[in-house]
Amino acid sequence: QVQLVESGGGLVQAGGSLRLSCAASGRTFSLYGMGWFRQAPGKEREFVAGINRSGGSTAYADSVKGRFTTSRDNTKNTVYLQMNSLKPEDTAVYYCAADYTLWITRREEEYDYWGQGTQVTVSS
Repeated sequence: QVQLVESGGGLVQAGGSLRLSCAASGRTFSLYGMGWFRQAPGKEREFVAGINRSGGSTAYADSVKGRFTTSRDNTKNTVYLQMNSLKPEDTAVYYCAADYTLWITRREEEYDYWGQGTQVTVSS
């Protein structure tokens, strides 16, 4: 079992930055690829970013590429999402998820564990 707890969400003006954190329980965090997803009101949940077990490989949705960066610290059982140049369309509940795999997957049905989500609101 892996429990995930996100933090760092909030209200920010367009052009601002936020850093989300996702803390994982358990001693096997380094065996999981991690993903970030978001769900805006009235929309389906979508892939935002992913990072492999070691942190050596990442992937991003086109809509956030160049603005968001994901990283992880396996000694702290934590994955991060640095969000810069935020836009109102980035407003959503952001979730982290863990996938017991070597690879990065964009498909939410592949993920085994999910956090409760953290709200990010970007004002114009």
